[in-house]
Amino acid sequence: MSRSNEIADSVFRTLDQYFRDLDGEKPAAIYDMVIRNVERPMLEFVLQQAKGNQTMAAEMLGINRNTLRRKLTDYDLL
Repeated sequence: MSRSNEIADSVFRTLDQYFRDLDGEKPAAIYDMVIRNVERPMLEFVLQQAKGNQTMAAEMLGINRNTLRRKLTDYDLL
């Protein structure tokens, strides 16, 4: 199994548990919840792997450095 499949499976299992925990309550803003809960730790981890080098981290993520800086600011990671 590839790493991306493992990540996808993990997200699927977590969402499955989330819906079971709702116990009939109506879910709201699932997309934003998932993105925020995945994106922040991903940014932290990749920045750590890049030893704080934002240019390298942006390259690893496949995004523009300015986009990375905006996301780091949004998540108070600067």
